[in-house]
Amino acid sequence: MTDIKRTCVVGAGAIGSLFAGHLGTVAESTVLVRRSEHADALNAEGLKVSGKSDLQTKIIASTDPADLGEVDLVIIATKATAVEPSARTLQGHFPNATIMTVQNGLGCEDVVSGFGDWPILSSVTFMSGVRHSDTHVEYELDTETWLGPWAGGSSNYEQAQAVEKLIADSGLRARAFPDLRPAQWSKLIFNAVVNSVAALSDLPHVKAFAEQDELTDLGHLVHAAMDEGKRVAAASGVDLYEDPWEMNVEATSHGQTGNDDYAHAPSMLEDVRAKRATEVDWITGAIVREAARVGVPAPINETLYRLVKAREASWRRG
Repeated sequence: MTDIKRTCVVGAGAIGSLFAGHLGTVAESTVLVRRSEHADALNAEGLKVSGKSDLQTKIIASTDPADLGEVDLVIIATKATAVEPSARTLQGHFPNATIMTVQNGLGCEDVVSGFGDWPILSSVTFMSGVRHSDTHVEYELDTETWLGPWAGGSSNYEQAQAVEKLIADSGLRARAFPDLRPAQWSKLIFNAVVNSVAALSDLPHVKAFAEQDELTDLGHLVHAAMDEGKRVAAASGVDLYEDPWEMNVEATSHGQTGNDDYAHAPSMLEDVRAKRATEVDWITGAIVREAARVGVPAPINETLYRLVKAREASWRRG
């Protein structure tokens, strides 16, 4: 997989559009979307990326993978809750492609593998953007995408390196790992706590998430929940790539949310505000399930998980 000439991004939300727009500068870029009017707009206008990048890319888009021909790389950039129907749509198509998942949490690779025998790369991304329309995305946070071979499949490190180069050549940042789990778990713990606390408190990722001076400060809860997640990772044999608490402190002081006026609203908070299903089962739920498997108590993460599920149930009941 050293020469990637055609790519397909499944799901053209903010992250998918950032990938499709940039990859279109170094390869032929196709996009698989749910709505025919979305596909028509992309085919007619292409995809505009503003912000950290300034480019206009030609896109071939469709709601049917059969219309897109053969591709070398498929990036599934949907939310975790949409991975199963997306993988089902891909079944029987792109037999020579490598598939890369780019979701929060754990377990999406298992789902994809049930619909085909593609080599699968795992990835997590820290970049972010704002989708202004079907054909325009603003690139906000230009941080890395981490990727590596899925341990349960047939992909290898060389394939991950080829995708790393492609992404980097397109103007995005990427880093390939022989074993992604240490990096994946670092982000999993960070995401599980920040997303769950934001969903329950209605706070974006502000400085309060790292403050521990007063008894009432939110940072005490965030720190304790992340330490609990670290104990689960250690019991699972994972040596974390980065410390989730330090990631949180950096993000709320000098990084993407250093100014509370521009604080990032985590995806689960956006889902709760819109009263739609969250990714909590894939994120916090993954830590809770792994804690039970390895026999490590995780009462804080269990509580966060159950409260977010209760929050979801409240608007279904209403």
